Amino acid sequence: MKVIQYAIILTGVFLLPSCDDDFLQRNPQTAITKEDFFNTPADLETYTNGFYGNLGASWEDLYSDNISINTGGNETDNLIRGGITPGNVGGWNTWGELRRINYMLDNTSKTTGDASVINHYIGVARFFRALFYYRMVKRYGDVPWYSHVMGTDDEEMLYKAKDPRVVVVDSLMNDLEFAAANVLPARTNKTMITRWAALALLSRVALHEGTYRAYHDELGLKGTASRFLERAVTASQKIMDEGGFEIHNTGNGAVDFRTLFSSNNLSANKEVIFFQKNSKEEGVANNTHVVLDWQWALSGSLANEFLMSDGTAFTSQAGYDKKTFTEVFRNRDPRMAETIMPPGFSNVPTTNTPYVIKPSFGGYLQLKFYPRDPALRGGWGLNYTDLPIFRYAEVLLVNAEAKAELGTITQSDLDKTINLLRRRVKMPDLNLSAANTSPDPYLAGRYPGVMGAGKGVILEIRRERRTEMACEGLRFDDLYRWKSGALLGQDSRGIYVPSLGALDVTGDGVEDIAILKAVGEEAPLAGLPADVRAKIVKYYLSDGSFYLSQATSGHIMFGRDKQQPRNFIESKYYYFPIPLEQTILNKNLKQSTGWE
Repeated sequence: MKVIQYAIILTGVFLLPSCDDDFLQRNPQTAITKEDFFNTPADLETYTNGFYGNLGASWEDLYSDNISINTGGNETDNLIRGGITPGNVGGWNTWGELRRINYMLDNTSKTTGDASVINHYIGVARFFRALFYYRMVKRYGDVPWYSHVMGTDDEEMLYKAKDPRVVVVDSLMNDLEFAAANVLPARTNKTMITRWAALALLSRVALHEGTYRAYHDELGLKGTASRFLERAVTASQKIMDEGGFEIHNTGNGAVDFRTLFSSNNLSANKEVIFFQKNSKEEGVANNTHVVLDWQWALSGSLANEFLMSDGTAFTSQAGYDKKTFTEVFRNRDPRMAETIMPPGFSNVPTTNTPYVIKPSFGGYLQLKFYPRDPALRGGWGLNYTDLPIFRYAEVLLVNAEAKAELGTITQSDLDKTINLLRRRVKMPDLNLSAANTSPDPYLAGRYPGVMGAGKGVILEIRRERRTEMACEGLRFDDLYRWKSGALLGQDSRGIYVPSLGALDVTGDGVEDIAILKAVGEEAPLAGLPADVRAKIVKYYLSDGSFYLSQATSGHIMFGRDKQQPRNFIESKYYYFPIPLEQTILNKNLKQSTGWE
């Protein structure tokens, strides 16, 4: 019975390999025995290949304020509506990943061969162990640290308490330092971990932890934040100085930006550090076509933060919040129309028929990552675009943000980081003095925790990070590390609707959709030509899925936010609870902060 309880506590992940035939059949990966394996670098290569499934590409920002609405399942959405408890929460069941990594690391002392190659694969394994714990710390804060596989008789370790965040983070940083020092830099296959990928993750984690400690004063760790911010600077700087990467800029502006997310050939792209290769010939594909109008759309707050093409803030314009869908795209940062579907976009180039938005999703449909070439769209799970996982643009953003938080950033730093991203799409440079002299009041209102002489440039770097990296899976973590989770508690909104009636949403001057109060109440359409009325698609407020903020005009809002109000509880919701059954089985396993 004890063995069964141990398996429940850690979902069976730390059990030693068995010689039982059924066990081997159920899990071939753990059929490897240390007597027959881990003898050569080739064995290590084969084994570490099994880790790569733990690091897939992200092509959406679900669970963040970049999303207007998501009709699918959403754990964080459930959290902020009060639907998560220790009794019903999922998670805490990914320890199998760690067990597989530690099993290899426990047995590499017997490997013989080229020491640098052996250390390369040890570095790859430690990279993935660090990634595992980085995710655990983000979700739970304190967690148990395990550096070895345990047997079922190791009762003390199986029932151990959580280790403090500082211990776990220092341990995972040690893993990343080893990886960065030992994973070979000369490997040219960008679908495998290289030294540059290790440094990219190291810089990401260091920035996350440094800013988390700086803004989450409840931890009492603010005094240690600079150590991580400084490491984020040096790790990103090493990639900048020695990695040979550069921003993909051939002079084609927005097209160069688009190429990173809709191409089938990222292997030679100098901005890409690590990516997921998809190929029809090899039968490896993704599902990115669903970003356009399937279960979610992007938010009005994301649309607001894209600058005007002259570098001024969209939100500094008089009446910015009353611009119609077609108006908001005029003279904007070109990345906006590559991220959010603009009026007139057609997903069928042969017909050039404009795609028409659905107001029930808010109107701002995601376009970034949508396969533009129909030949790369094969249906459900059959899209063949390559997907970036680490790209150089993020490294530059890490470097700039860490220096800004440390108070050491200069105009030269901005020119080597943020302004390279802006110049790609022919946007004006960010000026350090101007940013700090006149911080954007709209951004300052969204991030009240940013203070000090460098406030303006920090806010602008956050804007740049949001617009450059939108839909790449980083936004939720950014909100949490900046202690800006309160933004998740705000009701989302979509496009502005000036009045009930017909709207042109394709930009051709002809009305495409109509928003009406209820079926049969079509007086607002009376003045339309008969042919337009015949083709128009009608949506009714009476169905309850969306409403207008001023009843018969205003921004599209969502019925769910009325039915299940949002509420972000500080500081509780920065962590998820541990499933109740785990804390019952292991009395030393204390509940996450705020969930006690």
